[in-house]
Amino acid sequence: MILCLDSGNSRIKWGAHDGQQWLAQGAVNHADVAQLGELAERWPQAERLVMANVAGAAAGERIRIALGELAGRLEEVRSSAAACGVRSAYRFPEKLGVDRWCALIGARSLSRLPTLVVMAGTATTVDSLAADGCFRGGLILPGVQLMRASLGNGTAGLPMAPGEHRDFPQCTEDAIHSGIVDAQAGAIERAYARLGDGDKACLLGGGNAGLIAAALTIPHRRVDNLPLAGLQKIAQAA
Repeated sequence: MILCLDSGNSRIKWGAHDGQQWLAQGAVNHADVAQLGELAERWPQAERLVMANVAGAAAGERIRIALGELAGRLEEVRSSAAACGVRSAYRFPEKLGVDRWCALIGARSLSRLPTLVVMAGTATTVDSLAADGCFRGGLILPGVQLMRASLGNGTAGLPMAPGEHRDFPQCTEDAIHSGIVDAQAGAIERAYARLGDGDKACLLGGGNAGLIAAALTIPHRRVDNLPLAGLQKIAQAA
């Protein structure tokens, strides 16, 4: 039994895997981290606990406290130069966000084509994975909510109210929303084009995936919790 934890900027995603399939998955906000104590009650027999944490050392410590006795088995995964069939071309592989690294490994288990790996959460990451498993590099954008907040906080009079995506927005709310979504979709489509001609894939996950997917004009596949899939592969390989 493997328990996987993906501690992101906003939420902690978790999954329980029996070596063949996911038995359960879920998520809690960082403010509700104490709820992770239920994992120790449901799966006290867990042999491996692995965590990818980009929320900082204090968040990691709160997770350990919540896990109680299980915390002694918790292993924190770090980005590396190579793992599970993925090689990193990052200038400093150890400085790549571990959530991105785990997502790339999760993507590799699903696709052997040149693949764009997109996680649309608090930030949007757009990473390029070659057919041979080489991570070539990627983009980081402010996520949808951060883009909206930057306009609301940095200008006088622009509303924070949500709008709708339209080809020709005719009110300020729709203009802001459409501009944000098109900016996200445009960055993804430009990165997809850089993968070259021929067969290729785009895997899209994260809390804002549905919003962005509706604006994309490229073939894509929705995949939830890619970092958890990568964590499971890392734990199984070890």
